[in-house]
Amino acid sequence: MASGQSRSSNQIVVQQASSALEQLKYEVAQELGIQIPQDGYYGYMATRDTGAIGGHMVRRLVQIAEQQLSGNQFSGNRF
Repeated sequence: MASGQSRSSNQIVVQQASSALEQLKYEVAQELGIQIPQDGYYGYMATRDTGAIGGHMVRRLVQIAEQQLSGNQFSGNRF
C-alpha cells in the first residue's frame, strides 16, 4: 500500500468527528508511550502498538458514551 492509504472500509458517519478522532488517537498514543509516524505511514510500526492504540481508543469512546447516556458529563473530555 502507498503511504497514507488505508485498507479500512470503515467510514465516519459524522464528518465533523474526524478531527476529534484523530486527536484522540494522538492522545492515546502519547499516554501509551507510542510514537505515531509523522509521515502517516504505519508500515514500520508493530501490529501490537497499532492495536493497542485502537483498543484504548474504543475503550475511551465506550466510556464517554456510557457517561453521556447516564447523564454524567466527563469533565476532562471534549467528545
